[in-house]
Amino acid sequence: MPLPAFFGPAAIGAAAAVGAYALWTRRNRAYLSSESVASAYDAWTEDRLLETLWGEHVHLGHYGAPPRSKDFRRAKADFVHELVRWSGLDQLPPGAKVLDVGCGIGGSARILARDYGFDVLGVSISPAQIRRATELTPEGMTCRFAVMDALDLALDDGGFDAVWSVEAGPHMPDKQRYADELLRMLRPGGLLAVADWNRRDPVDGPLNGRERWVMHQLLTQWAHPEFASIRGLQHNLETSAYSKGPIAVANWNQATLPSWNDSILEGLRRPAAVLRLGPSAIVQGLRETPTLLLMRWAFARGMMQFGVFRLANDQVRSELG
Repeated sequence: MPLPAFFGPAAIGAAAAVGAYALWTRRNRAYLSSESVASAYDAWTEDRLLETLWGEHVHLGHYGAPPRSKDFRRAKADFVHELVRWSGLDQLPPGAKVLDVGCGIGGSARILARDYGFDVLGVSISPAQIRRATELTPEGMTCRFAVMDALDLALDDGGFDAVWSVEAGPHMPDKQRYADELLRMLRPGGLLAVADWNRRDPVDGPLNGRERWVMHQLLTQWAHPEFASIRGLQHNLETSAYSKGPIAVANWNQATLPSWNDSILEGLRRPAAVLRLGPSAIVQGLRETPTLLLMRWAFARGMMQFGVFRLANDQVRSELG
């Protein structure tokens, strides 16, 4: 018996979309405390969906300027090398001690150890991430991992030649303390490499109604208390009690923007891998898709910006543009 007209394919599709939207908006991961961040990353690590689709790196990729088509996982590895060069870490000798704050499952730390010979300590607030990072790291590689709160690092002052932190800042409720802890770890003359998801600075225009709604979703879906602006985090770093001098900044929106579409397309490129993880992985992948699309929209619009930060040399103070 044919379905009544009001139960036709279009109506069923609309009902499914409404149901998916309701699930997405109700089952968020709003920031409540550092424990909510740890829990979110524990879950993302243990279900293996992100690792299956994106490999060892949770951060965005670098596609060049202007961006060109490339494999998503290759773009993620290229991002590490681009940030190493931009921040000057490639000038450090083998054996230099590097702290990776917000290390994920250790993808960047392993590149820094393997390709540059650095002695790397990676820290994350997620025990599951640290366990997985340790499992993925070959014996004898000069990197190790520890559970630690980025706002209260249980490490001595000035113990590192460089501090590296990629996309950890959005989870920090106290941006000044985050900046202080990064700089506290640096020895005199050390190097800093930070990449951050940043909001448009209020002096460049307030958010309109649509942007405020999008911002609410970007914060509550992925356990973000707040985004700093590029100028805001630059100010935090330069005025820190542990300041090491002027901070140079740049906006890598153009070079990283293709990552958002690729984050979704990887599920279509590797359907068998997703299916092997079971029905829950499929549901989870679908659930993350709206936030990924909103991120892409926000970065393309300039409402969000991909800021990178380093200690400035004498010639370069800012490359914001």
